[in-house]
Amino acid sequence: MLSHSYPFDPSYGHDLESLLAIGAPEEPPGFVEFWQRRYERARVVDPAPETGPVTTTRRGWKVHDVSHTSTEGTTIRGWLLVPENEPVRRGFVIGHGYGGRDAPDFHLPFQDAALLFPCARGLGRSRSDALPDDPGRHVVHDITDPERYLLGRCVEDLWTSGSALLALFPQVEGHLGYLGISFGGGTGAMAMAWDPRFGRAHLNVPSFGNHPLRLDLPTTGSGASVQQFYRRHPEILDTLLLHDAAIAARHIRIPVHGAYALFDPMVAPPGQFSIHNALAVPGSCFPLTAGHHPYPGQLEEERRLLREIDTFFQDL
Repeated sequence: MLSHSYPFDPSYGHDLESLLAIGAPEEPPGFVEFWQRRYERARVVDPAPETGPVTTTRRGWKVHDVSHTSTEGTTIRGWLLVPENEPVRRGFVIGHGYGGRDAPDFHLPFQDAALLFPCARGLGRSRSDALPDDPGRHVVHDITDPERYLLGRCVEDLWTSGSALLALFPQVEGHLGYLGISFGGGTGAMAMAWDPRFGRAHLNVPSFGNHPLRLDLPTTGSGASVQQFYRRHPEILDTLLLHDAAIAARHIRIPVHGAYALFDPMVAPPGQFSIHNALAVPGSCFPLTAGHHPYPGQLEEERRLLREIDTFFQDL
């Protein structure tokens, strides 16, 4: 057991064997139609991507500021990394955690790929006066209306990010991948379930899996905000089930590599493993010692994970 000061056990009494046995909630009526309708709406959006001049070069990457249009005319901003010395053969959309993103990642081993790092609407470079940027308020924004719930609109931003990357680099069609962590892992699972343009995905400590469990397990972070709102408005369960990453995972038809934590105070491991266990195509599982919490040997574990990710995407 890792040392900690939380007033609950972030392993929730589970080991790897018991986590691999956790199921997903029953799919609510109209789930498929709900998401297919949203996907079709996002696919007709002209992303009109705009890239600025090279702002810097680092570790073999040219860095550009980038923006594109998403649903409802929302402007999504972020960064684009293009290899300095290699032709672009693959493309990756890379989602962030609920802390937002203040810079792109330079450690990824995809030297023949264009990397798009979009900030979800309301967060990071995509902040807006109309939306909260605090995770605790962002996660419950419009939660009483399934059609307007902010998480669903953030999923649409991932689809339009894929459209933007394909518009900038048409040659990556058929070679498009996704990586997402925490918030971006959960929204990524929802996005991958319906978008056939993506060929492979990596989900790292993904959130929003198995909401009935998430509502019941003590937690910190955005999950605690949802629990507090639910106690006052139990009817939001209908919205949450439509935005459940574990239910969506049943519809993912591409290979998925996942890193799922055995100990996590912010994204309960049972919810993470619900996503993995529900995948329509059996996925690869990299058990992490912990998520959202430091631990001995973390750097070496992250190096091993990065090597697995590199190998996993070599066939993209």
